[in-house]
Amino acid sequence: MPDQTDLGLRWFAAAIVALLVAGCATLPGAGYPKQASSALARPAATRLGHQLDAIARKHPGLSGFRLLPFGSDGLRARMELAAAAERTLDLQYFIIENDVTGKLLMDTVLRAADRGVRVRMLIDDTEDLAHNQQLVGLAAHPAIEIRIFNPYFSRGVFDVLRYGEFVIAERLNYRMHNKLFVADNAAAVLGGRNIGDEYFQASAQTDRADFDVLAVGPVVPRVSATFDAYWNSDLAIPVQALLPGKPATDALDRYRADLAQNQTNAQQGPAHVPRFDIANPVRSLVDGDGALVWAKADVLYDNPDKSKVEAGEKRGQLLRNRLVEALGTVKSELLVVSPYLVPADDGMRLLEDLRARGVRVRVITNSLASTDMPIVHAGYRHYRTQMLEDGVELYEVRPVPGAPDGDGKSLKSPSSGQFAVHAKVFVLDRRRLFVGSMNFDNRSLRLNTEIGLLIESPELARRVATRFEAIAQPANCYIPQLSAPDARGKRQLTWRTEENGKIVELTAEAMGDIMRGIQTELLTLLPIDDLL
Repeated sequence: MPDQTDLGLRWFAAAIVALLVAGCATLPGAGYPKQASSALARPAATRLGHQLDAIARKHPGLSGFRLLPFGSDGLRARMELAAAAERTLDLQYFIIENDVTGKLLMDTVLRAADRGVRVRMLIDDTEDLAHNQQLVGLAAHPAIEIRIFNPYFSRGVFDVLRYGEFVIAERLNYRMHNKLFVADNAAAVLGGRNIGDEYFQASAQTDRADFDVLAVGPVVPRVSATFDAYWNSDLAIPVQALLPGKPATDALDRYRADLAQNQTNAQQGPAHVPRFDIANPVRSLVDGDGALVWAKADVLYDNPDKSKVEAGEKRGQLLRNRLVEALGTVKSELLVVSPYLVPADDGMRLLEDLRARGVRVRVITNSLASTDMPIVHAGYRHYRTQMLEDGVELYEVRPVPGAPDGDGKSLKSPSSGQFAVHAKVFVLDRRRLFVGSMNFDNRSLRLNTEIGLLIESPELARRVATRFEAIAQPANCYIPQLSAPDARGKRQLTWRTEENGKIVELTAEAMGDIMRGIQTELLTLLPIDDLL
């Protein structure tokens, strides 16, 4: 009779075989019954919608926008929208962390559901939601529905098998990177932030500087239409179809208790907790429209079946095409902020075309010392020298900035240990602004789905450009540059930065620690740029 170890090995082998078969099978949960639904048809029938509609009527043909450059404002805006919603809440995210700020937001979402608000949550499966049974417990609420985009088979305690599944099933390389929060189809928050402490300046480890934009007016129903397309797509699978049992009410009760305890702890801890007794992003809108900038805007997004559109199997929207078309009209200057910068061949052709037309191109990205993805930095290094030779100006953010932003405020939260950029922003001739979820890398351009707004507003473009200039200072960045050619025609790569108030030149890349540098050197040897 086989012992327990032998049985365990046999079970593991059987699981691997099953995984191999599953990788070639249909989408897990594809046959699970689900109902199509859509955004609220009459937003003005709600109090929030009525108030914002009255303001928007004063600006016919335009939508209202407010930039949210600080994580605390981004969290507060979402929490306020959840608190104000009467009929619907739609959330679409790449990542929702179950940490302090994640729980604060989920608490307001759950309270909305308790009031009878219909909540639809669409989450990518890049992180196994089933592994976090607390968040899954929300699906036990009758007013909350959770769907998972392009799910893995491997879940829970077996999520370690995802690495093998990823290699086997090509479809799993295709992820939903969108970030979207909509209340009553009347107001929306879009941008680069996922849900979690590090994105809302509440982490003791990392502060990911980002941009969100709060939008009202006629652009919001167009944003909601993209959510509906994803929600009703074949790739959006009800979470119940992926679990061994349906979420139970006792799991929801336990999560309620955890959320209540988190609220108490957050009030006493270092994390930033939004206060509702001071001027706030949403409250200020309904009190008057002075906080809004009114402008025309387009919603740029990828079809949920982007992989099929890319392959020519299906017609649909591609964000990349719309943005490249807009960049083709730039006359004098392009500013880009992208935490991950791997332009690949298509991106290099775009940059070279801009430079050939005399356009000044400046790009802020993360340094090796500040990035959370050394593998992506390895891909960036393949193009860095060529970009510099083409005249692209690069700025690599330092993990500890030394100068404030344009308003005199610290770039980094005092409570966090390391600073990094996470925004995905393009400023075109300081007249138009793209803000959304798309990095300037091959994964965003070709593989993942993305969404963003292209806003025709010199005022908003100026505000982002001011913050760009503040971050691009030598005290906040390592600025790579090439020396004049030596006798053999070779040019040395150096970095200009500021130390103790003096400009210095570094001849070696700042790496944070030696192991990170070794890891990146090895990764640079791999031909993986198309996956980054």
